[in-house]
Amino acid sequence: MVPPMHTLTIKPSVARRATDGRAGLSGLRHQARRYLPAALYHYVEGAAEDEVASKRNDASFREYAFLPRVLKDVSARSYSKSVFGFDYRLPFGIAPMGSARIIAQDGDIALARAAESAGIPFILSGASLTPMEDVRKAGFNTWFQAYIPGETDRIAALVDRVEAAGFDTLVITADTAVHPKHERAARHGFTFPVRPSAALAWQGMTRPKWLWRTILRDRMSGMKFCFENMDAGRGPPIFSSKLVRDIGRRDALSWAHVEIVRRRWKGKLAIKGVMASEDAQIAAESGVDGIIVSNHGGRQINCAASSLEALRRISNLNLPVTLMLDGGIRRGSDVLTALRLGADFVFVGRPMLFAAAVGGQQGVHEAIDLLAEEIDISMALLGVTDFEALRDVEVVSDRRNAV
Repeated sequence: MVPPMHTLTIKPSVARRATDGRAGLSGLRHQARRYLPAALYHYVEGAAEDEVASKRNDASFREYAFLPRVLKDVSARSYSKSVFGFDYRLPFGIAPMGSARIIAQDGDIALARAAESAGIPFILSGASLTPMEDVRKAGFNTWFQAYIPGETDRIAALVDRVEAAGFDTLVITADTAVHPKHERAARHGFTFPVRPSAALAWQGMTRPKWLWRTILRDRMSGMKFCFENMDAGRGPPIFSSKLVRDIGRRDALSWAHVEIVRRRWKGKLAIKGVMASEDAQIAAESGVDGIIVSNHGGRQINCAASSLEALRRISNLNLPVTLMLDGGIRRGSDVLTALRLGADFVFVGRPMLFAAAVGGQQGVHEAIDLLAEEIDISMALLGVTDFEALRDVEVVSDRRNAV
């Protein structure tokens, strides 16, 4: 449990901090921009097409406000949350992010270890460049997010591999039927498959720390990165011209495949990328244990609503599943807004990957602590000691209507 702010004793750090938290999580992108080659920075920070859906995520949290309660005894605050039978220290985890290993040195391992140490979950992406078995050993709080192919004969082997690796929770991503247009990243030279060029080489040379940590060390291991977890075996390299073909027919994925996974998978099962209330209802009827309401950080479809707006609508259904959210979380108050509007738990993406890029595992630790500190401050000033009490705090919209 994070101690109440009035009991914290701030001691000078022996080592210099890896990140600068003076501008909150959003400030990490400025540090990352100075560290990463432009192509990679814009790949992480960017979104689909005109990036409208991503901007909606950010703006949605500004559309709701609390009416704080005062003169409450808030000296004993609690921040823990139970999800799928596990007690986590904080109400947030780290969202899945593909290709983390080319953004940060051993990115997936750093994220998993930091999450394990902080007592929160990390969801390993199916588009990761580190074998799932290695990441699971690094952090037993790790869940696995699969890009299930719409091909029945490939599903069983992948699910069996996830189980053999020791994962307790499997997450199916449902909103990737086709590949989106990441125009910003493409303008700076980054596409999948990666196509080496003089411009990319120059970007790497002008970021020597990144170049050494991720590409040149271990006999240029970075030139050999593969998508390790797309299937039961090792997937194609990031430079493969056959990459799109090899990852499977995602446009054929349907609810029938979710039911196939449910019958075979013995652990907890969540589905990520649900936005419509009708799909949330189908998901619950398909036997999933949880739903992650998400527009993929705005990285899939430009015209999607914000994740928070979708959450508000789905929460009104009172479905018998764990309801989670990702997309747009940048402040502790954002976490509380999502919890107040119906989420049981939330996940944070881009800022954690930027923290890993800038400061490795220590950077992720600092980003987690920064968000936890803001949650603590917001709870105290809202007049609540736990998340159950948060339900009694009135929320208003920009139109001053109670929610």
